[in-house]
Amino acid sequence: MDFASIFANVQSIKGFLRDQAPEAQKLRRLPDATVEALTATGVFRMMMALDRGGPELTTLEQLEIIEQISMGDASAGWCAMICCDSGFYSGMMEDSAAERLWPSLDSTQAGWIHPVGRAERVDGGYQLTGSWRFCSGSSFADNIAGGCLLYEDGVPLRINGRKQWRLAIAPRENWTFDDNWHTLGLRGTASRNYRTREDSLFVPEEYCVDLTQPKRPGTMWARPDTHLRKMAGVPLGVARGVIDEVRSLIGSKVEKPSGIPFSALGRLRIALAESEMLLGSARSYVFSSLETQWEKIIREEDLTLRERADVWLSRLNAFQTARHVTRLLFDTLGGDAIFSTYSGLERSLRDTETMCQHVVGQRRSLESMGGLLLGDPVEERNILYPK
Repeated sequence: MDFASIFANVQSIKGFLRDQAPEAQKLRRLPDATVEALTATGVFRMMMALDRGGPELTTLEQLEIIEQISMGDASAGWCAMICCDSGFYSGMMEDSAAERLWPSLDSTQAGWIHPVGRAERVDGGYQLTGSWRFCSGSSFADNIAGGCLLYEDGVPLRINGRKQWRLAIAPRENWTFDDNWHTLGLRGTASRNYRTREDSLFVPEEYCVDLTQPKRPGTMWARPDTHLRKMAGVPLGVARGVIDEVRSLIGSKVEKPSGIPFSALGRLRIALAESEMLLGSARSYVFSSLETQWEKIIREEDLTLRERADVWLSRLNAFQTARHVTRLLFDTLGGDAIFSTYSGLERSLRDTETMCQHVVGQRRSLESMGGLLLGDPVEERNILYPK
Protein backbone atom coordinates (compact mmCIF):
# COMPACT_ATOMS: atom_id res chain seq x y z
CA MET A 1 0.00 0.00 0.00
CA ASP A 2 1.05 3.58 -0.65
CA PHE A 3 -0.30 6.91 0.55
CA ALA A 4 -2.94 7.18 -2.17
CA SER A 5 -4.40 3.74 -1.46
CA ILE A 6 -4.43 4.13 2.34
CA PHE A 7 -5.95 7.61 2.04
CA ALA A 8 -8.68 6.31 -0.27
CA ASN A 9 -9.32 3.40 2.08
CA VAL A 10 -9.82 5.58 5.16
CA GLN A 11 -12.03 7.97 3.21
CA SER A 12 -14.27 5.05 2.30
CA ILE A 13 -14.91 4.03 5.93
CA LYS A 14 -15.63 7.43 7.49
CA GLY A 15 -19.37 6.81 7.43
CA PHE A 16 -18.89 3.38 8.96
CA LEU A 17 -16.73 4.82 11.74
CA ARG A 18 -19.39 7.46 12.44
CA ASP A 19 -22.05 4.76 12.69
CA GLN A 20 -19.86 2.66 15.01
CA ALA A 21 -19.00 5.56 17.32
CA PRO A 22 -22.03 5.14 19.65
CA GLU A 23 -21.12 1.48 20.17
CA ALA A 24 -17.53 2.47 20.94
CA GLN A 25 -18.85 4.91 23.54
CA LYS A 26 -20.90 2.16 25.15
CA LEU A 27 -18.09 -0.42 25.15
CA ARG A 28 -15.41 2.13 26.14
CA ARG A 29 -13.21 0.60 23.43
CA LEU A 30 -13.27 0.31 19.67
CA PRO A 31 -15.64 -2.44 18.51
CA ASP A 32 -13.95 -5.40 16.86
CA ALA A 33 -15.52 -4.43 13.53
CA THR A 34 -13.94 -0.98 13.77
CA VAL A 35 -10.50 -2.44 14.47
CA GLU A 36 -10.87 -4.83 11.54
CA ALA A 37 -11.92 -1.99 9.23
CA LEU A 38 -9.00 0.20 10.31
CA THR A 39 -6.55 -2.67 9.84
CA ALA A 40 -7.85 -3.31 6.35
CA THR A 41 -7.20 0.31 5.35
CA GLY A 42 -3.48 -0.08 6.03
CA VAL A 43 -3.32 2.75 8.57
CA PHE A 44 -1.43 0.67 11.13
CA ARG A 45 1.38 -0.06 8.67
CA MET A 46 1.88 3.50 7.45
CA MET A 47 5.10 4.05 9.44
CA MET A 48 6.66 0.71 8.52
CA ALA A 49 9.94 0.96 6.58
CA LEU A 50 10.06 0.56 2.82
CA ASP A 51 12.59 -2.26 3.00
CA ARG A 52 10.18 -4.22 5.20
CA GLY A 53 7.44 -3.78 2.63
CA GLY A 54 5.79 -0.85 4.37
CA PRO A 55 4.86 2.51 2.82
CA GLU A 56 7.08 4.64 5.15
CA LEU A 57 4.82 7.65 4.77
CA THR A 58 5.97 11.18 5.43
CA THR A 59 4.77 13.16 8.42
CA LEU A 60 2.34 15.18 6.29
CA GLU A 61 0.89 12.03 4.72
CA GLN A 62 0.41 10.46 8.15
CA LEU A 63 -1.30 13.64 9.32
CA GLU A 64 -3.77 13.65 6.43
CA ILE A 65 -4.73 10.03 7.04
CA ILE A 66 -5.33 10.51 10.77
CA GLU A 67 -7.35 13.61 9.93
CA GLN A 68 -9.64 11.62 7.63
CA ILE A 69 -10.26 8.89 10.22
CA SER A 70 -10.99 11.48 12.91
CA MET A 71 -13.70 13.05 10.73
CA GLY A 72 -15.57 9.79 11.28
CA ASP A 73 -14.79 9.22 14.97
CA ALA A 74 -12.30 10.90 17.30
CA SER A 75 -11.69 7.69 19.28
CA ALA A 76 -10.88 5.75 16.10
CA GLY A 77 -8.56 8.54 14.97
CA TRP A 78 -6.84 8.68 18.35
CA CYS A 79 -6.26 4.91 18.44
CA ALA A 80 -5.02 4.86 14.84
CA MET A 81 -2.63 7.72 15.62
CA ILE A 82 -1.19 5.85 18.62
CA CYS A 83 -1.22 2.27 17.39
CA CYS A 84 0.58 2.89 14.09
CA ASP A 85 3.71 3.83 16.08
CA SER A 86 4.89 0.23 15.69
CA GLY A 87 6.68 1.32 12.51
CA PHE A 88 8.41 4.20 14.28
CA TYR A 89 9.49 2.15 17.29
CA SER A 90 10.68 -0.69 15.09
CA GLY A 91 13.28 1.66 13.64
CA MET A 92 14.62 2.29 17.13
CA MET A 93 15.77 -1.31 17.54
CA GLU A 94 17.66 -3.86 15.51
CA ASP A 95 15.69 -5.40 12.65
CA SER A 96 15.80 -8.91 14.12
CA ALA A 97 14.20 -7.72 17.37
CA ALA A 98 11.65 -5.56 15.55
CA GLU A 99 10.53 -8.43 13.35
CA ARG A 100 9.95 -10.61 16.42
CA LEU A 101 7.80 -7.97 18.13
CA TRP A 102 5.95 -6.85 15.00
CA PRO A 103 5.95 -9.81 12.59
CA SER A 104 3.14 -8.30 10.51
CA LEU A 105 3.17 -4.91 8.83
CA ASP A 106 -0.21 -4.35 10.49
CA SER A 107 1.04 -5.14 14.01
CA THR A 108 -0.10 -2.52 16.49
CA GLN A 109 1.53 -0.69 19.38
CA ALA A 110 0.24 1.14 22.47
CA GLY A 111 1.57 2.42 25.77
CA TRP A 112 2.56 5.46 27.78
CA ILE A 113 5.98 6.87 26.94
CA HIS A 114 6.40 8.94 30.11
CA PRO A 115 9.11 7.24 32.22
CA VAL A 116 7.13 6.66 35.39
CA GLY A 117 8.17 3.02 35.71
CA ARG A 118 11.43 1.60 37.03
CA ALA A 119 13.80 -0.61 35.03
CA GLU A 120 16.53 -2.29 37.07
CA ARG A 121 19.46 -3.47 34.97
CA VAL A 122 19.93 -7.26 35.13
CA ASP A 123 21.80 -9.75 32.98
CA GLY A 124 20.50 -9.46 29.41
CA GLY A 125 18.01 -6.66 29.97
CA TYR A 126 15.88 -4.95 32.59
CA GLN A 127 13.45 -5.96 35.30
CA LEU A 128 10.41 -3.65 35.14
CA THR A 129 8.18 -2.53 37.97
CA GLY A 130 5.58 0.20 38.15
CA SER A 131 2.26 1.31 36.75
CA TRP A 132 1.39 3.52 33.81
CA ARG A 133 -1.61 5.48 32.49
CA PHE A 134 -3.42 6.30 29.27
CA CYS A 135 -2.79 3.14 27.25
CA SER A 136 -4.90 4.16 24.26
CA GLY A 137 -5.78 1.15 22.12
CA SER A 138 -5.14 -1.24 25.01
CA SER A 139 -8.05 -3.45 24.00
CA PHE A 140 -6.42 -4.60 20.76
CA ALA A 141 -2.76 -3.51 20.55
CA ASP A 142 -0.31 -6.34 19.94
CA ASN A 143 2.46 -4.81 22.05
CA ILE A 144 2.49 -2.43 25.00
CA ALA A 145 5.25 -0.02 25.97
CA GLY A 146 6.09 1.57 29.30
CA GLY A 147 8.54 4.39 29.84
CA CYS A 148 11.03 3.60 32.62
CA LEU A 149 13.83 5.34 34.44
CA LEU A 150 16.95 3.17 34.49
CA TYR A 151 18.55 1.88 37.68
CA GLU A 152 21.60 -0.22 38.40
CA ASP A 153 22.10 -1.74 41.86
CA GLY A 154 19.28 0.47 43.07
CA VAL A 155 20.95 3.70 41.90
CA PRO A 156 19.44 5.89 39.13
CA LEU A 157 21.57 6.00 35.99
CA ARG A 158 22.53 9.50 34.83
CA ILE A 159 24.60 10.92 32.00
CA ASN A 160 25.68 14.55 32.31
CA GLY A 161 23.24 14.91 35.15
CA ARG A 162 20.21 13.78 33.15
CA LYS A 163 18.23 10.75 34.23
CA GLN A 164 18.43 7.91 31.72
CA TRP A 165 15.26 6.22 30.55
CA ARG A 166 14.06 3.69 28.01
CA LEU A 167 10.82 2.66 26.43
CA ALA A 168 10.36 -1.00 27.34
CA ILE A 169 8.12 -2.99 24.97
CA ALA A 170 6.52 -6.39 25.53
CA PRO A 171 3.53 -8.31 24.09
CA ARG A 172 0.11 -7.45 25.53
CA GLU A 173 -0.22 -10.72 27.47
CA ASN A 174 2.53 -9.51 29.81
CA TRP A 175 0.41 -6.63 31.11
CA THR A 176 -2.78 -6.24 33.11
CA PHE A 177 -5.25 -3.38 32.70
CA ASP A 178 -7.49 -1.58 35.17
CA ASP A 179 -11.13 -0.99 34.32
CA ASN A 180 -10.81 2.74 34.99
CA TRP A 181 -11.61 4.32 31.61
CA HIS A 182 -14.81 6.13 32.64
CA THR A 183 -14.28 9.54 31.09
CA LEU A 184 -15.82 12.69 29.71
CA GLY A 185 -14.69 12.02 26.14
CA LEU A 186 -12.60 9.81 23.85
CA ARG A 187 -14.49 7.00 25.54
CA GLY A 188 -13.83 4.53 22.74
CA THR A 189 -10.04 4.60 23.15
CA ALA A 190 -9.80 2.21 26.16
CA SER A 191 -6.95 4.40 27.46
CA ARG A 192 -6.72 2.42 30.68
CA ASN A 193 -4.18 2.31 33.48
CA TYR A 194 -1.90 -0.71 33.28
CA ARG A 195 0.96 -2.51 34.99
CA THR A 196 3.06 -5.63 34.59
CA ARG A 197 1.06 -8.83 35.01
CA GLU A 198 3.52 -10.19 37.57
CA ASP A 199 5.23 -8.19 40.33
CA SER A 200 7.95 -7.43 37.81
CA LEU A 201 8.57 -8.12 34.14
CA PHE A 202 11.84 -9.02 32.45
CA VAL A 203 12.30 -7.22 29.13
CA PRO A 204 15.34 -8.07 26.99
CA GLU A 205 17.67 -5.16 26.33
CA GLU A 206 16.94 -5.30 22.59
CA TYR A 207 13.27 -4.47 23.35
CA CYS A 208 14.16 -1.38 25.41
CA VAL A 209 14.54 1.56 23.06
CA ASP A 210 16.18 4.95 23.33
CA LEU A 211 14.18 7.32 21.15
CA THR A 212 17.28 9.46 20.60
CA GLN A 213 19.33 6.58 19.21
CA PRO A 214 17.66 5.14 16.11
CA LYS A 215 18.98 1.90 14.66
CA ARG A 216 17.62 2.66 11.22
CA PRO A 217 18.56 5.52 8.87
CA GLY A 218 15.84 7.64 7.36
CA THR A 219 13.97 10.88 7.88
CA MET A 220 11.25 9.28 10.00
CA TRP A 221 13.71 8.09 12.63
CA ALA A 222 16.10 11.05 12.61
CA ARG A 223 14.29 12.93 15.42
CA PRO A 224 12.59 11.57 18.55
CA ASP A 225 9.38 13.61 18.10
CA THR A 226 8.06 11.68 15.09
CA HIS A 227 5.27 10.09 17.12
CA LEU A 228 3.99 13.55 18.13
CA ARG A 229 3.82 15.16 14.71
CA LYS A 230 0.71 13.38 13.45
CA MET A 231 -1.27 14.12 16.63
CA ALA A 232 -2.77 17.31 15.21
CA GLY A 233 -4.64 15.18 12.68
CA VAL A 234 -7.15 14.19 15.37
CA PRO A 235 -8.38 17.67 16.38
CA LEU A 236 -8.22 18.92 12.79
CA GLY A 237 -10.34 16.00 11.63
CA VAL A 238 -12.86 16.33 14.45
CA ALA A 239 -13.33 20.05 13.80
CA ARG A 240 -13.77 19.41 10.07
CA GLY A 241 -16.38 16.78 10.83
CA VAL A 242 -18.25 19.12 13.18
CA ILE A 243 -18.43 21.91 10.59
CA ASP A 244 -19.61 19.53 7.89
CA GLU A 245 -22.23 18.01 10.18
CA VAL A 246 -23.67 21.38 11.19
CA ARG A 247 -23.91 22.41 7.55
CA SER A 248 -25.87 19.26 6.76
CA LEU A 249 -28.15 19.61 9.81
CA ILE A 250 -29.34 23.14 9.10
CA GLY A 251 -30.72 22.34 5.67
CA SER A 252 -34.26 21.65 6.94
CA LYS A 253 -34.03 23.19 10.40
CA VAL A 254 -36.29 26.12 11.30
CA GLU A 255 -35.84 28.42 14.27
CA LYS A 256 -38.68 28.45 16.76
CA PRO A 257 -40.83 30.38 17.31
CA SER A 258 -39.77 32.78 14.53
CA GLY A 259 -40.06 30.18 11.76
CA ILE A 260 -36.94 31.54 10.06
CA PRO A 261 -34.87 28.85 8.30
CA PHE A 262 -31.58 28.29 10.08
CA SER A 263 -29.76 28.79 6.80
CA ALA A 264 -31.05 32.39 6.75
CA LEU A 265 -29.97 33.26 10.29
CA GLY A 266 -27.16 35.76 10.39
CA ARG A 267 -25.67 34.36 13.60
CA LEU A 268 -25.44 30.90 12.05
CA ARG A 269 -23.83 32.18 8.89
CA ILE A 270 -21.30 34.12 10.95
CA ALA A 271 -20.54 31.08 13.12
CA LEU A 272 -19.97 28.86 10.08
CA ALA A 273 -17.75 31.44 8.40
CA GLU A 274 -15.76 32.01 11.59
CA SER A 275 -15.33 28.26 12.08
CA GLU A 276 -13.99 27.81 8.56
CA MET A 277 -11.63 30.75 9.07
CA LEU A 278 -10.30 29.41 12.37
CA LEU A 279 -9.90 25.82 11.19
CA GLY A 280 -8.30 26.83 7.90
CA SER A 281 -5.76 28.98 9.71
CA ALA A 282 -4.97 26.28 12.27
CA ARG A 283 -4.58 23.61 9.59
CA SER A 284 -2.30 25.78 7.46
CA TYR A 285 -0.08 26.54 10.46
CA VAL A 286 0.30 22.83 11.24
CA PHE A 287 1.11 21.82 7.68
CA SER A 288 3.50 24.69 7.00
CA SER A 289 5.50 24.17 10.21
CA LEU A 290 5.75 20.40 9.69
CA GLU A 291 6.71 20.82 6.04
CA THR A 292 9.56 23.13 7.09
CA GLN A 293 10.68 20.64 9.73
CA TRP A 294 10.55 17.66 7.36
CA GLU A 295 12.57 19.46 4.67
CA LYS A 296 15.21 20.48 7.19
CA ILE A 297 15.49 16.94 8.52
CA ILE A 298 16.03 15.70 4.96
CA ARG A 299 18.81 18.25 4.55
CA GLU A 300 20.19 17.37 8.00
CA GLU A 301 19.82 20.96 9.15
CA ASP A 302 18.86 22.10 12.65
CA LEU A 303 15.63 23.99 13.11
CA THR A 304 15.82 27.55 14.34
CA LEU A 305 14.29 28.35 17.72
CA ARG A 306 11.37 29.96 15.89
CA GLU A 307 10.83 26.88 13.75
CA ARG A 308 10.93 24.61 16.79
CA ALA A 309 8.35 26.81 18.49
CA ASP A 310 6.17 26.75 15.37
CA VAL A 311 6.03 22.94 15.36
CA TRP A 312 4.85 22.83 18.96
CA LEU A 313 2.58 25.89 18.83
CA SER A 314 0.82 24.84 15.64
CA ARG A 315 -0.05 21.49 17.20
CA LEU A 316 -1.28 23.13 20.41
CA ASN A 317 -3.29 25.59 18.37
CA ALA A 318 -4.95 22.74 16.44
CA PHE A 319 -6.23 21.22 19.69
CA GLN A 320 -7.40 24.52 21.12
CA THR A 321 -9.02 25.57 17.85
CA ALA A 322 -10.93 22.30 17.50
CA ARG A 323 -12.41 22.78 20.95
CA HIS A 324 -13.30 26.42 20.22
CA VAL A 325 -14.95 25.61 16.89
CA THR A 326 -16.93 22.74 18.42
CA ARG A 327 -18.13 24.92 21.31
CA LEU A 328 -19.06 27.73 18.90
CA LEU A 329 -21.17 25.53 16.64
CA PHE A 330 -22.67 23.60 19.55
CA ASP A 331 -23.94 26.90 20.98
CA THR A 332 -25.12 28.08 17.59
CA LEU A 333 -27.17 24.97 16.87
CA GLY A 334 -28.98 25.36 20.17
CA GLY A 335 -31.01 22.86 22.19
CA ASP A 336 -30.93 20.08 19.61
CA ALA A 337 -27.15 19.83 20.00
CA ILE A 338 -27.41 18.23 23.44
CA PHE A 339 -29.11 15.08 22.13
CA SER A 340 -26.75 12.29 21.13
CA THR A 341 -29.52 10.76 19.01
CA TYR A 342 -29.81 13.95 16.94
CA SER A 343 -26.17 14.51 16.03
CA GLY A 344 -22.58 13.72 16.95
CA LEU A 345 -21.98 17.23 18.29
CA GLU A 346 -22.47 16.23 21.91
CA ARG A 347 -19.82 13.52 21.51
CA SER A 348 -17.46 15.86 19.64
CA LEU A 349 -17.78 18.45 22.38
CA ARG A 350 -16.77 15.88 24.99
CA ASP A 351 -13.99 14.51 22.79
CA THR A 352 -12.38 17.89 22.15
CA GLU A 353 -12.57 18.85 25.82
CA THR A 354 -10.85 15.58 26.70
CA MET A 355 -8.10 15.68 24.07
CA CYS A 356 -7.17 19.21 25.18
CA GLN A 357 -6.12 17.72 28.52
CA HIS A 358 -3.21 15.94 26.83
CA VAL A 359 0.06 17.74 27.49
CA VAL A 360 0.45 18.72 23.81
CA GLY A 361 -3.03 20.27 23.84
CA GLN A 362 -2.74 22.21 27.08
CA ARG A 363 -1.93 25.90 27.31
CA ARG A 364 0.61 25.26 30.06
CA SER A 365 3.39 24.84 27.49
CA LEU A 366 2.94 28.39 26.18
CA GLU A 367 5.43 29.76 28.70
CA SER A 368 8.18 27.45 27.42
CA MET A 369 7.35 28.22 23.81
CA GLY A 370 7.39 31.93 24.55
CA GLY A 371 10.87 31.39 25.94
CA LEU A 372 11.93 29.78 22.66
CA LEU A 373 10.61 32.77 20.75
CA LEU A 374 12.67 35.05 23.00
CA GLY A 375 15.85 33.08 22.44
CA ASP A 376 15.77 30.81 25.48
CA PRO A 377 16.85 27.40 24.09
CA VAL A 378 14.58 25.29 26.31
CA GLU A 379 14.29 21.71 25.10
CA GLU A 380 10.81 20.54 24.19
CA ARG A 381 11.51 17.16 25.77
CA ASN A 382 11.71 18.88 29.17
CA ILE A 383 7.98 19.52 28.83
CA LEU A 384 7.35 15.81 28.31
CA TYR A 385 10.12 13.98 30.18
CA PRO A 386 12.19 14.54 33.34
CA LYS A 387 15.57 16.23 33.43
